[in-house]
Amino acid sequence: MSSKIAGAPISWGVCEVPGWGFQLDPARVLTEMSEVGLSATEFGPAGFLPSAPDAMASTLAEHHLRAVGGFTPLLLHVPDHDPVPEVRTLLAQYRTSNAGTLVLSAITGQDGYDSRPELDELGWTTLLTNLDRLTAVAAEVGVHAVLHPHVGTMVENGDDVRRVLDGSSIALCLDTGHLLIGGTDPAELTRQSPERIAHTHLKDVDASLAKQVQDSRRSYTEAVGLGMYRPLGQGDVDIAAIVGHLRARDYDGWYVLEQDTILTEAPTGIGPVADVHTSVEHLRSILGRGDG
Repeated sequence: MSSKIAGAPISWGVCEVPGWGFQLDPARVLTEMSEVGLSATEFGPAGFLPSAPDAMASTLAEHHLRAVGGFTPLLLHVPDHDPVPEVRTLLAQYRTSNAGTLVLSAITGQDGYDSRPELDELGWTTLLTNLDRLTAVAAEVGVHAVLHPHVGTMVENGDDVRRVLDGSSIALCLDTGHLLIGGTDPAELTRQSPERIAHTHLKDVDASLAKQVQDSRRSYTEAVGLGMYRPLGQGDVDIAAIVGHLRARDYDGWYVLEQDTILTEAPTGIGPVADVHTSVEHLRSILGRGDG
């Protein structure tokens, strides 16, 4: 399973949110992904990887990486907005890069992830219907669509997640950090509904900072900047239990290392890759326990 460990550019501070922080050069990020032994990467924000198919393939091959797919923030709850044309266009990139996982996020329509409106019944019906529509559209080209519960989106807390599980057929991206911050125990969700999990974003979390976000004492962005996300094994998420529940049900999806990072300036010294390396080694040690 160590061959299914992938990286996400946001672990290096590369993010689509305006004003997120200093953005490292893609060549450095991809080189460091390869150096720590990752076998694949998510696409990252627009412009991180070349959009032209041949150029993307060449860039990935140069760094000995595969494409997993990517985080795709979409407006899914607005009745007069159809997300299908945008996704069909995006899926052409998936075909040419052999990426297999479309990671959907139900954004609010506002910038950033520090607040969100409440959905009414029409909004929920629209969102759930769109999730099923996009699942079918992706399946037409052999791509697996998953929904990513995410702080500051329309699917954030435990009630939201349960409503998606009960009201749609879409699989989940198990983001261990966002679920915890949103009030869902990721280990318990994995135990209860492993058959609905098709993709995994592994984060460890400082629970004290997460609680401050839950209680609205800090914004999500502020807490990320203070180090709310920790290297695997150095926070309060039971990563070993989560991986154990997944493997017990023969999970064969990706384990994406994704510790959201904000850089205030160009890093000196080794930089964000140090934490990624720590996470890689921790995950490999957990996966290795079941291989011997």
